[in-house]
Amino acid sequence: MEIRQFITFRTIVDVGSYTNAAAKLGYTQSTITAHIQALEQQLGGPVFSYVKRELHLTDLGRELVGMIDELLGSYQRIEKLNDNRVNGELKIAAPESLTISRLGPILKTYSMKYPEVKIKLSNGTCGDNQKELLNGNVDVAFMLWPELQTDNYVYHKLHKEEIVLVTAPEKASHFDDYKGTEACFVTNEEGCSYRVMFEEHVIKQDIPRFQTMELWSLEAIKQVVASGLGFAALPLVTVEKEIENGTLKLLEHTESFKPIYSYMMVRSKNWHSPAVDKFMEIVRELSNKKIEV
Repeated sequence: MEIRQFITFRTIVDVGSYTNAAAKLGYTQSTITAHIQALEQQLGGPVFSYVKRELHLTDLGRELVGMIDELLGSYQRIEKLNDNRVNGELKIAAPESLTISRLGPILKTYSMKYPEVKIKLSNGTCGDNQKELLNGNVDVAFMLWPELQTDNYVYHKLHKEEIVLVTAPEKASHFDDYKGTEACFVTNEEGCSYRVMFEEHVIKQDIPRFQTMELWSLEAIKQVVASGLGFAALPLVTVEKEIENGTLKLLEHTESFKPIYSYMMVRSKNWHSPAVDKFMEIVRELSNKKIEV
């Protein structure tokens, strides 16, 4: 067996197809096929099967994943014994809220410490970022979400993110004053975790539904609300400056919202590039050590 066969196998698991693996590794599809056929011949059975044209791991393939992760982790550490350089490319996916409120100091510290790493940052909903990670399109994903319980990836809880209601300074100061009115709930796209949380809360508490204005960016939401149109439910960390300078004010309420946390996620427990390992270290160093519960 050859290490490249293991790398090919793990890449197919990450990206979901022979075609995507070939593109990611820079091989032809016939080379990818040859690697897997050679691996299966050594193992004495198939590691992948097709069900309704979709690629799935066989029982043998599932058993192999953990062992290959350990092997590739060891291989990577051996490669790094005489190479302290951290270079290559680091692809990150994050929601806009965390990009503007949490990632700035992290990216600055990382770039200064590891200037040879090219960083690519994309913004999407938390659900989209999760898919990008599972499909192998990014190395690290961030999301805002309630408590996570999943074996699909490795995640690190970073902060408890307080969700607050904000409105313009001249508007009513208590959320009760908005209930049963034609007040406008200004929010971002469907699939946003704190939008989902707030809308589910409204339904659960039998609060009359509000008019909804959906905008394309967090900055647009804040500006529209500051102009006097309705209210928004946003992470406190994204509106602290506006509250401090009086552009927005907190809307008082007695609601009990579901807790939401910020998370950093990677796919594998054992096999990360040096660029990913160092990034994870910096995120953990700069994030709060103690999580509020």
